[in-house]
Amino acid sequence: MTTTAKKAAGREVVSLDSLASQKREALPEPVTFELRGVEFTLAPFHSLPMDVQERMRGPEDYLSILRTALGPEKVKEMIEAGYTLSDLNLIAEEWMRRSGIEPGESPASTAS
Repeated sequence: MTTTAKKAAGREVVSLDSLASQKREALPEPVTFELRGVEFTLAPFHSLPMDVQERMRGPEDYLSILRTALGPEKVKEMIEAGYTLSDLNLIAEEWMRRSGIEPGESPASTAS
């Protein structure tokens, strides 16, 4: 795990490309879940695009996260299947657990 430092015009630039690649490669595989007849696949939480954070209304805005991860059509299918808030929390808990995020740990804080 080495980084490459370049000196250009008196300043040091540390390349994180190699470390970022290693972290991406170490992520778990996507997981396919099924609930109330609806099947959906979620990639590891930390593989989501950065703009997910901007769309969230709070640290537990799982609906916005799911809309980004699965798309609005799949979320509409979940709603039509009668998903409840309890179901949404269960999905979030299992997704976080299978993404390597400990219970009670904020998803945003694990990027460090």
